[in-house]
Amino acid sequence: MVHVTRIVIIGGGPGGYEAALVAAQLGAEVTVVDRDGLGGSAVLTDCVPSKTLIATAEVMTTFDSSYEELGITVAQDEAADAAKVIGVDLGKVNRRVKRLAIAQSHDITQSVTRAGVTVLRGRGRLGGGGQAVDGSREVLVDAPDGTVQSVRADAVLIATGAHPRELPDAQPDGERVLTWTQVYDLEELPRELIVVGSGVTGAEFAGAYQALGSKVTLVSSRDRVLPGEDPDAAEVLEDVFRRRGMNVMGRSRAESVKRIGDRVEVALADGKVIEGTHCLMAVGSIPNTAEMGLEEAGVKLNDWGQIQVDRVSRTSAPGVYAAGDCTGVFMLASVAAMQGRIAMYHALGDAVQPLNLKTVASNVFTDPEIATVGYTAADVECGKMDAVVVKLPLRGNPRAKMQGIRDGFVKLFCRPGTGIVVGGVVVAPRASELIHPIALAVDANLTVEQVASAFTVYPSVSGSTAEAARQLHIRKRVEGES
Repeated sequence: MVHVTRIVIIGGGPGGYEAALVAAQLGAEVTVVDRDGLGGSAVLTDCVPSKTLIATAEVMTTFDSSYEELGITVAQDEAADAAKVIGVDLGKVNRRVKRLAIAQSHDITQSVTRAGVTVLRGRGRLGGGGQAVDGSREVLVDAPDGTVQSVRADAVLIATGAHPRELPDAQPDGERVLTWTQVYDLEELPRELIVVGSGVTGAEFAGAYQALGSKVTLVSSRDRVLPGEDPDAAEVLEDVFRRRGMNVMGRSRAESVKRIGDRVEVALADGKVIEGTHCLMAVGSIPNTAEMGLEEAGVKLNDWGQIQVDRVSRTSAPGVYAAGDCTGVFMLASVAAMQGRIAMYHALGDAVQPLNLKTVASNVFTDPEIATVGYTAADVECGKMDAVVVKLPLRGNPRAKMQGIRDGFVKLFCRPGTGIVVGGVVVAPRASELIHPIALAVDANLTVEQVASAFTVYPSVSGSTAEAARQLHIRKRVEGES
């Protein structure tokens, strides 16, 4: 147990509240300065709400894509041109989304306060510019009532997250032109939704609203959707989107969005104009680092305003750490939480293992989901990693056949000599659950032989992971003999 040390954490998202719990457990005197509610955007406006919305969409998609093949009959509504009697009450869905987000934030608050952490409501910033004679730093808290409170800290963690980027000519109004934080106020399903941006956020919302019943147009400035993901996985998803009726517009850059009455017009760089009832802007995010006194305190920011940190979450200023989306390291709640925990281990003198991004498992919550871990196809192509690759389509998997799953695959990467698993991709329903054994293999430096020899349930979709490992073992053996 370390001696009591004063820790101040600015921001109550995953990076902040997980760090607070660790610091309290290690005996520190911990204060969290939070403006919107513990859990941050991950709980209140991002991960928890979006995945709750997607859970409803997932049920709709799973049913709609496989009910006939599985022998399920659906009552028909003759008055609606024999349309299936199935729909969604978006107002009810969004009320559930908000209810669960608030409940999760409440649970986190209880957990943190039970651990002995002090929570101050307000906006935190570094004061005084430099360190005091005793090595401590001043944190100023701007309270909602206009008062300013000063708190001294031996170490400060900045975990302030990020907010949606807005284009000058596409300002959101919260009704027809929306950011991803505003969609949960909608009471009715958008009839014609234009999604600008085909990264993870854009793809997830485009797929979800299409499943819920919206007519969706996805505007992508790149050649394909999900340009940062595995190319084979992105190709599968784009094909699924198009087959389900989505209008995917590649190489189309949006320049402006106008609201005209109850319609929106999106002007593209090539002169085309597309119309809809709503537009969702998903064009990236901006770190919440402005007007916090960071640079005055010696904290270096990059050109995008993100805080520069090392692998133990240290900034360039002594005693100041940073975690989460404000660092731009890897914009995932799990990475933010790990950065926050590592920061506290380091600040309080506990054993610490530096952040290793090559063991991070991530997931795109589309349908099918795309889960990845470790080295990628791009790493192999550019020579960063020498690896043997096997891709096994799920259409041959017996459990996938039983469930009516036709799209997806398992892909494994291993070192050619040792057979150590260095990466993997899963494209399938619930790929977020199926990636875990591959993540364990990458983290523990397991070989394809070890993965292949572990028992899997028959029939199971995870059986394809073992089969891919067996194929890699055979290929490695053949190549070694040749």
